[in-house]
Amino acid sequence: MSESNAVLAAPAQNSAFHVETVLWVKHWTDQYFSFGITRPPSFRFRSGEFVMIGLPGEDGKKPILRAYSIASPAWEEELEFFSIKVADGPLTSRLQKIKVGDQILMGKKPTGTLVLDALKPGKRLWLIGTGTGLAPWLSVARDPAAYEQFEQIIVTHTVRSIVDLAYRDLFEKDLIEHELFGELAKEQLLYYPTVTREPFKYEGRITDRILSGAVFRDLGLPIDTFDPAEDRIMICGAMGMIKEVAAILESQGLVEGSNHEPGDFVLERAFVG
Repeated sequence: MSESNAVLAAPAQNSAFHVETVLWVKHWTDQYFSFGITRPPSFRFRSGEFVMIGLPGEDGKKPILRAYSIASPAWEEELEFFSIKVADGPLTSRLQKIKVGDQILMGKKPTGTLVLDALKPGKRLWLIGTGTGLAPWLSVARDPAAYEQFEQIIVTHTVRSIVDLAYRDLFEKDLIEHELFGELAKEQLLYYPTVTREPFKYEGRITDRILSGAVFRDLGLPIDTFDPAEDRIMICGAMGMIKEVAAILESQGLVEGSNHEPGDFVLERAFVG
């Protein structure tokens, strides 16, 4: 989700928003950063949902908010977010400068379709993301419910440069050592990073590697295309990628799902025209 979409002005009254405190900030590169904030005791969400967050207005102006996928799992005591940096972005030009102790505005009603409830039962769960589209997968892949519902969880993350593979250590090391579900992750989680502008083990766009069958071969799967009977897919990231993957899935017989009618794959319609 780029800052150019899903940006809106908050109402004059902030009663619809929690005011939370920044607990930590991590700058991955000059393009990406993450931060954690306090979690209101009353705040409940499903792993994979998004919420509106923003900063108090300057010089008496209304605050600007945008939709952010919650990167922490539903059980975590704090809330984590993964953001791009936009130099002239209405929100991120300021948000990227936050420090521990600063205040963040957050909406009270999380929502979204990138949730387990929107998918039919299956064997493999694919979490396909580019850039900060990794954020909801950070939530879902740390939710024990995902490991209970699927035999395999496959996280793909496509970026331009190797340095942009934020959270790589989390997927390659930390998750399989986690005290809560480390054993499950060790047996069931597969991480598949691809890089488009540098030499790398897995090079190129994820859509190209899907169409060529390379992703299935690389992961040692017994298929060369998605199987409507076994594969369930979530998609998040660049709009072009989302539309292309959705078209591929539909051409292979998979049906888009929603909170009201679970299907074979889901994307976040709130951010895709």
